[in-house]
Amino acid sequence: MKKRWLWALTLLLVIPVVFFSGCSCTRVELGDVPASLRVSLEGGQQSGIWVSGEGEVTAVPDIATLRLGIEAQEATVDEAQAGAAEAMDGVMSALKDNGVAEKDIQTQYFSIHKVTRWDREEDEEVILGYRVTNMVTAKIREIGEAGSIIDAVVGAGGDLVRVDNIAFSVDDPSVYQEEARQKAMADAQAKAEHLAKVGGVGLGKPTYISESIYMPSPIYPRAMVEEAMPVPGAAPPETPITPGEMEISLTVQVAYAILD
Repeated sequence: MKKRWLWALTLLLVIPVVFFSGCSCTRVELGDVPASLRVSLEGGQQSGIWVSGEGEVTAVPDIATLRLGIEAQEATVDEAQAGAAEAMDGVMSALKDNGVAEKDIQTQYFSIHKVTRWDREEDEEVILGYRVTNMVTAKIREIGEAGSIIDAVVGAGGDLVRVDNIAFSVDDPSVYQEEARQKAMADAQAKAEHLAKVGGVGLGKPTYISESIYMPSPIYPRAMVEEAMPVPGAAPPETPITPGEMEISLTVQVAYAILD
C-alpha cells in the first residue's frame, strides 16, 4: 500500500516537469507593459497601429501667484506670535488694498518652532527663542500689477516679510488645450498613415485614444525678488516682473485598426 502512494506521488511530481520542460513560452507581467499596450492586451485586442502624437502651443500668462508671508522670532512664543500677527495683518491689508480679492488669498503654511542650539561645554540644549511662520498664496489677476503689489507687501511687512516665489499660469487654458489637441491628433494621424504605407496595409479608424497634458509654470526664486527690494536711503524703483510666455503641450496615444 505504501509503495502505491510513493508511485502516485512520483507521477504527480514528474508530470509538471515534463510539461514545462517542453514549453518555451515567456511570461510577461502586465505591470511591465506600457499603459497603452496593456489596455490592448487586457482587452484581447493585439492588432493595430499604435502611435503617439504631440501638440504644443504658446500662451501668455494672465495670472500670477505669489507665495509670501511672515517669519518672526522672539524669546517667547507669545512675543513671536504677536509680532507675526501684527506683520501679517499689514501684509493682508496691503494685498487687499492693491486689488487682490480675499477669495484669492489662501493660507499655505503655519508653524511655531522652537529655535535651539547645542551647548557642547554643558552638554545640553539651549533654547534661543521661538519662530512663527505664516505663509499664504495670493493670486494676482491683474498681472501687470504684480511688481507694485510685491513692493506694497514688503513695505507693510518690513523685515519680517518673506517672498518665496512667483508662478505664472493661464486662468482658462481650455482654448490652448483644444488647439494643442488638434495638433497632437494630426501628428498621430500622419504617423499612422506613414506606418500603414510602409507596412503595406490600410489604415482604419481609431480604436483607442488617450491624452496627457503638460503645463509648466515658470517660477522666479526668492533670490530674484530680494534683489529687487528697495535699497535703504534710495528711492526704490518698482520691482520688475516679466511673465514671459509658457508652453502648453499635449500628448495623445492612439491605436488605429488595420484594414485588409
